Amino acid sequence: MQPQADPFIVPRCDEAIEILYQDDCLILINKPSGLLTLSGKHPLNRDSVHFRLVKDYPTALMLHRLDFGTSGILVVALNKETNGHITKQFQARTVVKTYTALLHGHLSDDQGCIEFPIAKDRPHFPLQKICYETGKAALTNYEVNERLQQPFASRVMFKPVSGRTHQLRIHSREIGHPILGCDLYATDEAFLMADRLMLHATTIEFDHPVTGGRVKGFSPCPF
Repeated sequence: MQPQADPFIVPRCDEAIEILYQDDCLILINKPSGLLTLSGKHPLNRDSVHFRLVKDYPTALMLHRLDFGTSGILVVALNKETNGHITKQFQARTVVKTYTALLHGHLSDDQGCIEFPIAKDRPHFPLQKICYETGKAALTNYEVNERLQQPFASRVMFKPVSGRTHQLRIHSREIGHPILGCDLYATDEAFLMADRLMLHATTIEFDHPVTGGRVKGFSPCPF
């Protein structure tokens, strides 16, 4: 019988959640890097966006997630009707999101499309893998905003069409330019070039469940 691996304990996050917008149906928040979206099973991983929000917003429901290392904008429903309405928009892919990232090295093209199918790498949870047999289609559009010398990296805007787990992280690796600070998919060099995952959810657009107007949320990138 193999010994069980020690559970992953998320380091303490002292940074506060910022409320970017609020009405009777929903709130837009800025999630800090290093905070879980939902509490983990281990009691030491209880702190999370949801754990904090329900203290002030008891009916808060998480519509989507960001990896604990990713910072940026999240939409939170304040009732079941809003949750169902916006969930359908996610399923129909009418929710538009952009992310800012720092990728290792200089990308040769100013813009492009990354398309590799993604599947769970079950023996190596929580890793994902590229698999043309069992993977689900995943599409990421990107645009290079800046090529930096220090650090040697490219500032990129990602616009994912699909929303697979770890999609931006594994797609970046597959094109040979992993996200700086990525503990799961980056090379050792790229991982050590930053003290956090250099990935930030910058904008989100969706239809308001009551007014029908287009909501355009923005969270400025901290790096």
